[in-house]
Amino acid sequence: MTYDDQRHDSDRLTVAVLGPGGIGGLLAGLLARAGHRVICLAGEDTAQTLRTTGIRVRSGVFGDFTAEVEADTALRTPVDVCLVTVKHTTLDTALDRVPPQALGDALLVPFLNGVEHPQALRARYRADLVAPAVIRVESTRVAPGEIEHGSPFAEIDLTGDGVARERLSSLADTLGAAGPTTRVLPDETAALWAKMSFLAPLALLTTRYGVPLGEVRTTHRDELTALVEETAAISRAAGGPADPAAALSRYDAFPPQTKSSMQRDAEAGRPLELDAIGGALLRAAERSGVPAPVTARLVREVRAAGH
Repeated sequence: MTYDDQRHDSDRLTVAVLGPGGIGGLLAGLLARAGHRVICLAGEDTAQTLRTTGIRVRSGVFGDFTAEVEADTALRTPVDVCLVTVKHTTLDTALDRVPPQALGDALLVPFLNGVEHPQALRARYRADLVAPAVIRVESTRVAPGEIEHGSPFAEIDLTGDGVARERLSSLADTLGAAGPTTRVLPDETAALWAKMSFLAPLALLTTRYGVPLGEVRTTHRDELTALVEETAAISRAAGGPADPAAALSRYDAFPPQTKSSMQRDAEAGRPLELDAIGGALLRAAERSGVPAPVTARLVREVRAAGH
């Protein structure tokens, strides 16, 4: 074995992906294509499909390819990293596939919406292993093992209060080499609230009215502006960033046909992450004493619609 071979082997990670859907499937495929050992954790039917066919990715950015992966219903193999890419609505059940003793000292990297999950995960796993991440991408699982990456970008922010910086930097290098633009941010609260401040108005309004972003920012412009300002005030009180003008500019720059994942779930009759997004926003507002009447009304109306 040459030195280059040894160096390559030492850089090869074993990565578990809990929930190989739109996000998890894309990351699993990219990491496997880059030469890492990837173990997807899912139900038996999905696991069997992945063992047989691998993961097929269609992407205008990363190309069309098929990557071989391993698959199991629970983590039974020592890994370096476990990516958590399920939705909040299935999180508790999914975590049963990753017992703390099986995780060992591997990093646990949740790609979850909202701001409350790091505390819950640190109550279950070692606090210094939980490294929350934020991803900006549009990626959809169209069938088990079939992923369509539709956005012209895939960007990841890694963070984690109490997680060794060198571990975060090393993982960022690995993810970046596999495809997504990845950076490490020093302030976990700021990173999570930056995502929450943008996501919550988009999710609540597109779901409430059943229309894409283009119609929200025209027909419901006043409501969007009020909700963005309300969310910014809650973020500021929680220690996060607050720039409502910049948020509105970002919405205006998005394609008009953009839909939120919550809206897509509502259209498909799937459970919504309403509590993880709207509920968490209201709880943060209550803790800080920030009025949140627009958020409260929208959460009530989405819930009353029976989604």
